[in-house]
Amino acid sequence: MPASGITRYRRIADILENEIRSSYEVGARLPGEHELAERFGVNRHTVRHAIDMLVDAGLVARRHGAGTFVAGKPLAYPVGSGSRFTESLAKSGHSTQSTLIKKAVQKAHGGVAQKLKLKDGSKVFAIETLRSVDGGPFCVISHFLPASLGPELFDTYSGGSLHAHIEKVTGRQLTRTRSLITTVPAHPEDASLLALPANQWVLRVKSVNIDTKTRRPVEYAVTRFRADRIELSVDLS
Repeated sequence: MPASGITRYRRIADILENEIRSSYEVGARLPGEHELAERFGVNRHTVRHAIDMLVDAGLVARRHGAGTFVAGKPLAYPVGSGSRFTESLAKSGHSTQSTLIKKAVQKAHGGVAQKLKLKDGSKVFAIETLRSVDGGPFCVISHFLPASLGPELFDTYSGGSLHAHIEKVTGRQLTRTRSLITTVPAHPEDASLLALPANQWVLRVKSVNIDTKTRRPVEYAVTRFRADRIELSVDLS
């Protein structure tokens, strides 16, 4: 790109950065590319480069099909046996919501059966939820629970904290025993739920949660986080 073009989109990025820091609240939507192009008298390609710089700086985040929004600080996700992510967010003043996407009774095979210490082919409850924080999509979770927990647990769950629901229905309290963390390309369905552009990566955390009394596995969860909204906090104590 010619030097003049580079100078132009950097200048636009600087102007937008100053406006974001002085006038925009976290979660506010930026004007669209077409509107910004008209304002600055440039083409949309130049505007896109300017916004790319803001994305790289962590100031804004693109949500597929929705626009570009002012990003907040990444949320700390505690990785520890006693950590309760939703509770810690609530104490910090964040609003959270867990929405039921789908649920089914199915047979456990391979890793799911192994993690729950079940025989291959045993029935499990498969529940998928979308967790939002401060009104924006944050993570998609696939929960797998032994069907032996009882049909009431499955039939009455319609959203909200699944762990709180498990405790209410069965009396069981859960604690995490292990987590496996990696980055993977977002599945198209996850990308849609998380409002991510195509070909984006997510942070995937596979966790096993056990009954605090019996020490038996109660939940195997596979969580896919928006990587731009999270940082891991590891408790080594």
